[in-house]
Amino acid sequence: MTETLSKPGALPDTHRHDELDRSLSLRHLVVYGMVFIVPIAPMAVYGFVARDSFGMVPLVYLVGMVAMLFTALSYRQMSREFPFAGSVYAYVRKGLHPYPGFIAGWMILADYLLLPALACVLSAAWLHGLLPGVPAFVWILVFVFFNTVVNTLGIKFQARNNFVLLFVELAALAIFLVLAIRYVFVDGGGAGGWSLAPLYDPAHLSWSFVAKATSIAALSFLGFDAISTLAEETRKPRRDIGNATVIALLLLGSIFMFETYIAALAHPDYGTLDAPVAFFEIGREVGGQALYVLLIIINVIAAGIANSLAAQSAISRILYSMGRDRILPASRFLAYVHPRFKTPINAILLVAVISIALALALSEEALIALVNFGALSAFMLLNLTVFVYFFLRQRRYSGVFRFVLFPLIGLLIVGFVWSGFDRTTFLFGGCWLVVGLILGAFKSRRAKAFEAM
Repeated sequence: MTETLSKPGALPDTHRHDELDRSLSLRHLVVYGMVFIVPIAPMAVYGFVARDSFGMVPLVYLVGMVAMLFTALSYRQMSREFPFAGSVYAYVRKGLHPYPGFIAGWMILADYLLLPALACVLSAAWLHGLLPGVPAFVWILVFVFFNTVVNTLGIKFQARNNFVLLFVELAALAIFLVLAIRYVFVDGGGAGGWSLAPLYDPAHLSWSFVAKATSIAALSFLGFDAISTLAEETRKPRRDIGNATVIALLLLGSIFMFETYIAALAHPDYGTLDAPVAFFEIGREVGGQALYVLLIIINVIAAGIANSLAAQSAISRILYSMGRDRILPASRFLAYVHPRFKTPINAILLVAVISIALALALSEEALIALVNFGALSAFMLLNLTVFVYFFLRQRRYSGVFRFVLFPLIGLLIVGFVWSGFDRTTFLFGGCWLVVGLILGAFKSRRAKAFEAM
């Protein structure tokens, strides 16, 4: 049975009508989170991470998992209090103030609007390398079209596809792990056995290493928060949204550590690898050309379809929520729900158009810069909101760890990573933030939705 949303502090009745299809359970949410983060995500960046971490890639992902866990716990607290589709936008809006709530939503828009474009660009580049006769932009169009159709047909249809996509990714990963373990422990290749070097190298451990490792790994986990965008399509959102967020983060962190540890054992000398295709080269070393090609194809599916599909779903729900509250241009258009499929069809189509435009107009570096800046800016506001709302306003003094220590640690960690961005990232992100500040100030004066909050 769908749980009631009449808890004190919930949104007004006008925001509680179930227009979306409330049909998801905990397992659907966990799978969605895993598909979004991508279990084989380290394969695409392994060479770069190994270079910057002196080969201690598993340690990097352990640091990142712990770092993001505090923010995940903040999502868990807020999702229990406000189980609505707006995610960090709704949480900061109700828990802190409407204006910073708008800014949080605006900054997470930068993350989710760009993620589908970035995933399509990466996948198109990989496929163009395998099939140079097909232009990259053709693959971009194919990915966006497929994902838009799946997202339009309903959350149940998408959930079924998520199970298939996750199975394909995990199956490919299992094949690599079996062959790599045989290569190391049976054939005596690579390290020839167990080694602590990928986990602990005292010669290179320092605060500067921890700082760089945290920034690299934290960004690898972006997407765990997207589960909260499905709150209005979940049967028991107060219980399942937060639990699924933490479970998905811990599961993916453990998988990341294990697959990169085995890869490091298979090829300890990371400096001899070509960074963009380092993991694929290790695959060829342990399983031949067939495994090399298989890993590239599976990564294309993971990024261009699985990750992009989940990202398009998440951002369309945030646009729908902000449009429903009438705080974005064309709000009525964005708030429309398809009467048959129960999906925010207009928001989905808008994301598709924007994804194509961004993928064709911006470089990979520019896309990455703005994605990272937007997500971590929103995370800082979220952690601050947990402290202000629960401890200062609600005066829940018995929850010092949950409402003070954990969110403030999360705020410090995310702020630390955020402060380490380069000038290009601050330039792109700063411009986006300024536009949001101006638009938010205008809407806070003019829109009736803000007066009703």
